[in-house]
Amino acid sequence: MPPLRVAVIGTGAFGRNHLRVYRELELAHPELVQLAALVEPDAARSTTFAATYNIPAFATLTELLAANLSLGAASVCVPTIHHAAVAEQLLLAGLDLLIEKPFAATLAQADHILDLACTHQRIVAIGHLERFNPAVTAAIAALNRPMFFESHRLSIFTPRSLDVDVVLDLMIHDIDIVLSLTQSPVREVRAVGLPILSRKTDIANVRVEFDSGCVANFTASRVSTEQVRKLRLFQPHQYLSLDFARQELLTISVDPTVVAAAMAATAAAGSSPTPAPTATAATPHTMPTAHPTAGLSLTKADIPKGEPLRLELEDFLHAVRNRTQPRVPAAAGRAALSLALTINEQIATHAHRAGLL
Repeated sequence: MPPLRVAVIGTGAFGRNHLRVYRELELAHPELVQLAALVEPDAARSTTFAATYNIPAFATLTELLAANLSLGAASVCVPTIHHAAVAEQLLLAGLDLLIEKPFAATLAQADHILDLACTHQRIVAIGHLERFNPAVTAAIAALNRPMFFESHRLSIFTPRSLDVDVVLDLMIHDIDIVLSLTQSPVREVRAVGLPILSRKTDIANVRVEFDSGCVANFTASRVSTEQVRKLRLFQPHQYLSLDFARQELLTISVDPTVVAAAMAATAAAGSSPTPAPTATAATPHTMPTAHPTAGLSLTKADIPKGEPLRLELEDFLHAVRNRTQPRVPAAAGRAALSLALTINEQIATHAHRAGLL
């Protein structure tokens, strides 16, 4: 089987990294993948990246498709408002796609892409990069009915991705992860947000309740003075803390027998003049390990580090070659987009009530 020939559509902040990683994968596995072309309307960027990777560059999709390069797949890295139009042309040409997040600008556009992919039997993956973060992979293995999530994704302001608000730009990463971990329909959404340095919402706080009873709090800002990418989740007798930037997972576990002993001692103390002794570090159950509080143990997962984009593109290429479902299929991208748009509706409603519109 010849190598899969891929193109990158758009060479902005995301597209240039797709070019880099595809070339790295090609150098490592020339028999499996080949970076074949790029599309970029900006002449300076087009010339630069064409020379860097020694591949043909085209100003438009029409020119690319007319060149008959025997392409099999493409990364769609254009601004969100163009996702649907670009994806349509490529799907009609028979290519499998990885579309950068968010999936599309509207649910109608996302559904149109889904219909085309189904009709033409094409694979569409959505670029929710954090799903491939090794810390997320480690957390999935430790899940046991999570009931509360606390997400913080803060970024210093840059002019990148100002075609969308902070919910579709940053928060959607955590929306996708929480949806994948809860596997439960949304019951209620409450949200507030404000534009600060752009015309769109730059900071937002959201509370989502699921039918399962799980609750998720999301905070996202692109006007912060620091970079923060963390997710905390709570489940019976455990607290997990993920640091996406460091690719770390910390777990604090509670020994239920120690908790029961402490509660019994407290109850006894309330009805007796002489307080009953509580469990001490002399007993096996209360011997602290990496946590100073008796009955609690802290562990740091041993996580092999990896570049999420490379893991994402490897997953996409594997799905294309084997005609299997990618880790983040189009349906998952649609679900994240749907909740993100609902959040934006709630932000607009709140702003109207508060007299901010």
